[in-house]
Amino acid sequence: MNDEQENERTPLCCSSFIVPNSSFPPRKVLLTDPRKVPPVFTMLLATLAFVLVPFLFWYLTWFGRILNDHDLGKYLTDTSVPHQTQHAIAQLGDMMARHDPAAQRWHPPLLALARNQESQFRLMAAWAMGQDAKSDDFHQSLLTLLRDPEPAVRWNAALALIRFGDASGEPELHLMLRPYTLPAPATGTITPRVKEKYAFDSGTVLARIKSENGDENRDENRNGQDVRAPMSGALERWIAGDGAHVVRGDAIAVLAPGADQVWEALRALVLVGQPADLEDVERFAHGVAGMNERIRMQAELTDKAIRGRMANRE
Repeated sequence: MNDEQENERTPLCCSSFIVPNSSFPPRKVLLTDPRKVPPVFTMLLATLAFVLVPFLFWYLTWFGRILNDHDLGKYLTDTSVPHQTQHAIAQLGDMMARHDPAAQRWHPPLLALARNQESQFRLMAAWAMGQDAKSDDFHQSLLTLLRDPEPAVRWNAALALIRFGDASGEPELHLMLRPYTLPAPATGTITPRVKEKYAFDSGTVLARIKSENGDENRDENRNGQDVRAPMSGALERWIAGDGAHVVRGDAIAVLAPGADQVWEALRALVLVGQPADLEDVERFAHGVAGMNERIRMQAELTDKAIRGRMANRE
């Protein structure tokens, strides 16, 4: 299995194998079996399975499928199937964006998800709460999420707070433009899984840390603990080389931000950017390798907006 395959979130199915018992007496094989299924029927079943199984998987995991009230409430409170809960959060966010009054009844479970131990739920909850800028409960919850241990959660909270007219997340928006130093999630020996300049999505396995004493990572599998990317971007450089001993919290790599992250930060800084942000904004305005023209143009607009506010203060 290669590294990309290891990054699959949830396997579609698990295979099981039946090993025949050699002590059984040999079974006579009939050259002509009257119960044999006609080949055409077998091919039809195989074709139907080939089409139906992927369709059902797509349909059941597609966030565009409208959930009824029963399923919406169930998935917001029962987090045992993560993609169902994420589906429910996405639908609730869309409802609030449309100012659907029915969405208000689901505010309490959304606030609970913002406190969930699973970072992906907190991340999505931060986005969804930004769709209703009239809720004081959401506002306070987002301010709390600015102190979240996961950077992507803090960044989503900072972006959502812009809708409340709250610039408290401006320092986090600035950090979204800068390279991110990735800390080791555990103590042990590190084995990188990707090379420098490799572009990755959020959740990609970048390395694996194997415990040297079996105690530090006792809750992980015996092969060690995966080091996953907290955001989309590219690997700028490794700080810890292959086989290096690292301690939990040590800096192990530098990650460059992805285009979507930079785009969202630049748009938000149009409204709340400060003079201290100009150095990084100008860097993107001059053009950065791997970033498209849209990023450069947005950086120019952000630069102009920040300088305009500076001029008005003088």
